[in-house]
Amino acid sequence: MDNHQDEKLHRIRHSAAHVMAGAVLELFPGAKFGIGPAIADGFYYDFDLPRPLTPEDLEVIERRMREIIQEGYLFERKVVTPEEARQIFKDQPYKLELIEGLVSGRENEDGEVVQGPAQEITIYRHHNFTDLCKGPHVERTSDIPLDGFKLLKTAGAYWRGDERNPQLQRIYGTAWLSKEELDAYLERLEEIERRDHRRLGKQLDIYSIDLDIGPGLVLWHPNGAIIRHEIETFWRNEHLKRGYSLVYTPHIASERIYEISGHLEAYADMMYAPMEIEGRPYRVKPMNCPGHIKIFKSQLRSYRDLPIRYAELGTVYRFERSGVLHGLLRVRGFTQDDAHIFCRPDQLQEEINGVLDLIDHLMSTFGYRYKAYLSTRPEKYIGTDEQWEFATEKLRAALEQRGKEYEVDEGGGVFYGPKIDIKLWDALGREWQGPTLQLDLNLPERFDVNYIGEDGKEHRVIILHRAVLGSMERFIGGLLEHYAGNFPPWLAPVQAVFIPIADRHNAYCFARAELLRQDGLRVQVDDSSERMSAKIRQAQLQKVPYMLVVGDRELEAGAVSVRLRSGEDLGSVPFETFQQQLLEAVRTRRHELWK
Repeated sequence: MDNHQDEKLHRIRHSAAHVMAGAVLELFPGAKFGIGPAIADGFYYDFDLPRPLTPEDLEVIERRMREIIQEGYLFERKVVTPEEARQIFKDQPYKLELIEGLVSGRENEDGEVVQGPAQEITIYRHHNFTDLCKGPHVERTSDIPLDGFKLLKTAGAYWRGDERNPQLQRIYGTAWLSKEELDAYLERLEEIERRDHRRLGKQLDIYSIDLDIGPGLVLWHPNGAIIRHEIETFWRNEHLKRGYSLVYTPHIASERIYEISGHLEAYADMMYAPMEIEGRPYRVKPMNCPGHIKIFKSQLRSYRDLPIRYAELGTVYRFERSGVLHGLLRVRGFTQDDAHIFCRPDQLQEEINGVLDLIDHLMSTFGYRYKAYLSTRPEKYIGTDEQWEFATEKLRAALEQRGKEYEVDEGGGVFYGPKIDIKLWDALGREWQGPTLQLDLNLPERFDVNYIGEDGKEHRVIILHRAVLGSMERFIGGLLEHYAGNFPPWLAPVQAVFIPIADRHNAYCFARAELLRQDGLRVQVDDSSERMSAKIRQAQLQKVPYMLVVGDRELEAGAVSVRLRSGEDLGSVPFETFQQQLLEAVRTRRHELWK
């Protein structure tokens, strides 16, 4: 889509939001309203209403919107003084709060932070609806495609995103240039819903979150534990091949360590309250870095010892507001695939290359495409300009040496160093936050992390922080949606199900299943009294890669009739042939079920 169409869509969506708000205020006299911007793929508005909205309410609002659109009301822009604005919105407390923000210079009409007080305020009016707004809009309501918009859903939203403020009702809608574009978008939403990891997590018995345990704390069921075990085993083996040492650090630590690291000062609101042990405050672990540094500092290190690479699947706990918790994607307890590399300056680029090699291998194994971003020095930073230039150029050189496409995110680095961020594209083309590689100029100083150089003197070590998967919870949640639950054979909780047609075939199935289990494969026998078609359907619902039907012919031939979860029937196959196919699919971690 070109810039002209982008701008046109933005105007349509912004205008549709105003039409929706006008319809809501007509239908609910006395309603209060907040902010209503155009967003990616649509728009929303927040309302303080006398009762919860129902799906039927959305239909009524949408009908009224269509009437307003057909009337072709003009969108009129007007500039008013703060006092005039206060009078216009005298019965709208959320708008009055925004006006004070404008007058003080804290924010603009859409609640975005700005600098400099407003002497004049822009408003837009159509029909009988007026709002604070900087625009732009279409000329008339009839410029909104009548068959190109739809209201989608409602959700709760705290005013200004702060749970201490009133909770409003947010109405989401979407708008497009044509009915064809709208229909395509709605089909995509349906596919996203089918792939929702929360729905699949329940259907496939992967995980649950029980409020008696606590919000944001995941219970991994046996099926989920198998997936996690396979990923973690793969992760550990790949790290050991690359010269990493595995370490473990405690789940709690003295608060003192987080004072030294600076985490207590910077992230106290994300850390759980301290517990007192023998008169000293302790915290549950919010990150793994200090423990790895303490392991490094447990003995004197020579330049000959470097690089040292520590890796840990370390579980950490951070307090996330209940309003942002989201299945496996946003939780309070999660396991990071954390690693820290301690190296000399002359080793830095090689170590960066090694991390990028590992990222390539792991992401391709899981079927992800990705793009890299080089995040450079922000406005507030520590260290010297020379240190930043050196570190940034090493990251840049490693990216360019690989010939990988990347973008520069100017000022996107963290205060303690530049970084490489990897964004993944899943099967639907959605972007996910992926691996990250950060060069740290802060903790080596705070912890006085050194090595003895060739000259016999102490030199400051360079620390690379990196996470390839991020957190196991978020990564598996993303994989569920990426694969739509159709895990490749090596990850599938159950890799094959034997389906005997009659009881006389049970013994053969159990004997062959045992042979596969001896090979380390995960198989089951469905010897229930259900009809064969029902057994096949159940295995497909559980997204089992292979269904092995056994009748008299298979029994006599020492074979299995192989059906794939896609519904494809491969017919009768010698058991040993299937056994080798499955073993090869698992060994190579391939995505195809049959070759």
